[in-house]
Amino acid sequence: MDIFLQLLAGLIAVTVVLTLHEFAHALVAYACGDPTAKYAGRMTLNPLKHFDPLGLFLFVFAHFGWAKPVPINPNNFKNRRWGSFCTSAAGILMNYLSALIVFFPLLCLTAKYALPVFEGKYMEIFLSALMRSLYSYSISFAVFNFLPIYPLDGYRMWESLSRRDNKVLRFLRKYGSYILMALIVINILSDYVGVFRYINLLGFVMQYLASWISWPITQLWGLVFGI
Repeated sequence: MDIFLQLLAGLIAVTVVLTLHEFAHALVAYACGDPTAKYAGRMTLNPLKHFDPLGLFLFVFAHFGWAKPVPINPNNFKNRRWGSFCTSAAGILMNYLSALIVFFPLLCLTAKYALPVFEGKYMEIFLSALMRSLYSYSISFAVFNFLPIYPLDGYRMWESLSRRDNKVLRFLRKYGSYILMALIVINILSDYVGVFRYINLLGFVMQYLASWISWPITQLWGLVFGI
């Protein structure tokens, strides 16, 4: 029962985090002048419109993944460069702000007030897992998408600010998907095969960046709630 409740909490958390991420992309694209995502039905909080099966599976079991890309037409932006950058950054910023102003405070409040009420009951397990998953998945998804590898948001942000004849960007656009999948496979295998732990570059980078960007959040709300 404990494992089932933790998996259920993780699935709900993934649903919330992915939906907010993709909704932010669509909303900011529309604000910058591109209605493509809205016409495609992606400017919605309906999670079924955003799921990618493989990305969802990896998110639940590997703590990072992806959703179905939001369709964007940069030619519609009022300012192509600024619109592309803001739209690409929107999902990352949404996940980080969610962790900052919603999910971590909820985690603190749950730990301080809700869990003592449900002590010894299944609800305690579920609430604890849900709050921690909402926070950790938000941070993980923000960090993962910030990586400058095609087709992640970090690459799109870099591309929007660079010259179009950038050789590094062309290389990543051609081979980035393969590089990313190789990094993901190594990360997953590192949990089962010891030798891969020493070359798990994605895991090292994710862990370092996650600890770095989460530090202000935990310090701020830890002081406020005394946790």
